[in-house]
Amino acid sequence: MKVLAINTSPRKKGNTTILLQTVLTEIESEGIETELFQAGSDSIRGCIACYKCFEKKDHHCAQTKDGLNDLLDKMLASDGILLGSPTYFCNVNSNMKSIIDRAGLVSSANDYMFRHKIGAAVSAVRRAGSIPALTAMNLFFLYNHMIIPGSSYWSLGIGRDPGEVEKDEEGLATMRNLGQNMAWVMNKLS
Repeated sequence: MKVLAINTSPRKKGNTTILLQTVLTEIESEGIETELFQAGSDSIRGCIACYKCFEKKDHHCAQTKDGLNDLLDKMLASDGILLGSPTYFCNVNSNMKSIIDRAGLVSSANDYMFRHKIGAAVSAVRRAGSIPALTAMNLFFLYNHMIIPGSSYWSLGIGRDPGEVEKDEEGLATMRNLGQNMAWVMNKLS
């Protein structure tokens, strides 16, 4: 089994990375392989609604120049998908939104190719606004017939400056619980 974590923060060692790594550490402790994919410094274009994915049905997007198809291959090969985005103006950042839109359309064009995978989302936030960001990522999972494990609270961590989220003890505990629950569900379904 494998979990792919997708980090869309442009800060490779920032708060979103810390949150994702905290979840992944728990998953790894259960013997599940993990990979952290950094998509925050890439410029992933938004969906242009060309609907060629419905014509081709090849699990790929017709926009081929920005690396999304490589990411789609990684998502398809994984049993679990962990999405991580910083909160930008009460929502996910633009790279996460592009991934949600394009991967979601490709998935629906291919009979919901992420069906029955386990999905979880985390968001780093300075102060407030992370609930819409988490909702956007969780709705991606629900739309794609995926299974979402819960945690002890909303899966967010509070911190603005890189590393500041490490002071959020409740947020880190929530990440650990999320990782444990994600691994438990995956082990039960395997």
